[in-house]
Amino acid sequence: MSETKNEHILLVEDNPNDEELTLRALHKHNLTNSIHVVRDGAQALEYIFCKGEYADRNIAKPPKVILLDLKLPKVSGLEVLEQIKTDIRTQSIPVVVLTSSDQHPDIQKSYNLGANSYIVKPIDFEQFTESVRQIGLYWLLLNQPIG
Repeated sequence: MSETKNEHILLVEDNPNDEELTLRALHKHNLTNSIHVVRDGAQALEYIFCKGEYADRNIAKPPKVILLDLKLPKVSGLEVLEQIKTDIRTQSIPVVVLTSSDQHPDIQKSYNLGANSYIVKPIDFEQFTESVRQIGLYWLLLNQPIG
């Protein structure tokens, strides 16, 4: 995808199978024309804060929503979430934790750090597709962002 385009969804996912399922679910509901994928926490932070390979991206044009896995290489999803929510430039970006962890400490910490939603990935493909569809429709079409 072009770095100059304003993607509406940032998917932060290191598992190729989960990435493919998420993209297929979004594609099924015509929501893939505005998605950018990164595969680790460090790359996510570079994208969000317009550093490294994303230095030409405009931080004033953030994604409409970030779908964030917690178990990521290099930098954990919780650390990514904390950095997003403690920076004035990015704290209003909605972050949906989309993870396989249903552990109470992960859920509690995610909300304490400012997650807007916490969704445990369903095992069943149809349930997963429906969950992603609802996420996309809500955050892209119904939610009213700041500014």
